[in-house]
Amino acid sequence: MPITPAVDLDGLLLLLPHELMGLAIIVGMLAIAIGRNHFVSTVIATSGMLAAGIAGAMQFYELTLGAAPSMVTALFVLDALSALFIALLAFSAMGVAIMSFAYFHKLADARDEFQLLLSLATLGAITLVSSAHFITVVIGLEMLSMALYGMIAYPIHSGAWAAKSLESAIKYLVLSAVASATMLFGMALIYAATGSLGFLDISVSTGSLFYLGLLMLFVGAAFKLSLVPFHLWTPDVYQGGPLPAVAFLATLGKVAVAVFAIRLFSQPQIGQLPVVTSVIALVAVASILVGNLLALRQTNLKRLLAYSSIAHMGYLLVAMLSISAATAISEVEDSAFALESALFYLLVYSLLSLGAFGCALLVSSSEDEAAGVGDYRGLFWRSPWLASVLLVMVLGLAGIPLTAGFIAKFQVFFAAVGDSQWGLLAAMVLGSAIGLFYYLRIVYQMLMPVLDTDESFALREIGIENLGVLAVLAVLTVAVLWVGVYPEPLFALIAFAASNF
Repeated sequence: MPITPAVDLDGLLLLLPHELMGLAIIVGMLAIAIGRNHFVSTVIATSGMLAAGIAGAMQFYELTLGAAPSMVTALFVLDALSALFIALLAFSAMGVAIMSFAYFHKLADARDEFQLLLSLATLGAITLVSSAHFITVVIGLEMLSMALYGMIAYPIHSGAWAAKSLESAIKYLVLSAVASATMLFGMALIYAATGSLGFLDISVSTGSLFYLGLLMLFVGAAFKLSLVPFHLWTPDVYQGGPLPAVAFLATLGKVAVAVFAIRLFSQPQIGQLPVVTSVIALVAVASILVGNLLALRQTNLKRLLAYSSIAHMGYLLVAMLSISAATAISEVEDSAFALESALFYLLVYSLLSLGAFGCALLVSSSEDEAAGVGDYRGLFWRSPWLASVLLVMVLGLAGIPLTAGFIAKFQVFFAAVGDSQWGLLAAMVLGSAIGLFYYLRIVYQMLMPVLDTDESFALREIGIENLGVLAVLAVLTVAVLWVGVYPEPLFALIAFAASNF
């Protein structure tokens, strides 16, 4: 679909979600300067995220009524894909903000700045998904990454957390900076080969500079997505970081980068290059197998979810490859279905991961966390409702029927079959079988009886500060089950976003 340039006033309206998030950040800083109040800071941050999410949803609705996708200068593209994921990211960030309020409620340190960092990271994420130019990619990526460094290190003055959070933040800082530098150099090489920084209409060059630039871009994105062999930081950072920061990193951080990668590598002139498809296929297979195999050995829940996320990003790459394969043989319907599968999988993965981390957060705090899988022993007998929510999320991640995870994984399987990606399909089947074992191990622990000598993690009393977390988990659980049983409405939204891509 042709994209029309926007005049100045229209451009300001199209960037309304970004402006609302920026306004929330400014108001939050002023509020902290006037007087610290954790509740007020949380209200300001969540209000900005809610307003940005509603603005993104309204833009998506206008596009469904026939409004044309638009460019705001050469930097931003406002189409159905960006509007849909702006809304998703803003609403998901609001859930993380509500969870972080409960988590840091008793932190023996200033708590307000975490909401500021969370708002800044959200602004970076929505900037990244609406980027049409490498300059805005860098701006969005760095806003997202810089805020995450502080979020991961936030409990640095909180007793036993100090060493773990600082180590995780420094590790992520150093390696993420290397990945960002790699992407920057790749962009420079692509510009040298093509003379353009607008990646939506980039022309393919046969020179070695162009191929090397694409490779470096993919390497940087693979690090951000925790793909093998650039995944080594993931379990350590997940284990040492506070749960709200890890939940954001595992969901919104990866979704934003994945949308950029889908935009770039799904372009017909790029996605059909043999060197690109070969590298992506190798990384996909390695991520699926390595992520699932290493998760088998984990006794720490956050490390288990870290390796699980590596495998899930491998499944996402399979859908991306199906887009390229279908486009190469001019199968328009198959290509559209593969794109829809990738977007659907990305959306469902973010909901399931956010719900799983939310369950862990509800029984944890900044003072202590329920870190081990064994800490959830007998959870069905100690807290049946929380165990039921965690069960839904775990089964969804495993791809069990009647959950959204099954529909998402089935879509990717079907896309791979339709494009004859038999090697990737075999890796997915094997990886899913392995993943079923460690996901069910969590369920097994929850069903175990509680003994008098049981040293499993003691459940905290659910205070008034946790009411928001309960509401977020309830919404996520209903959404996962609803999509698992009746996915057609979400299919329709995703199909429209893909058709306007």
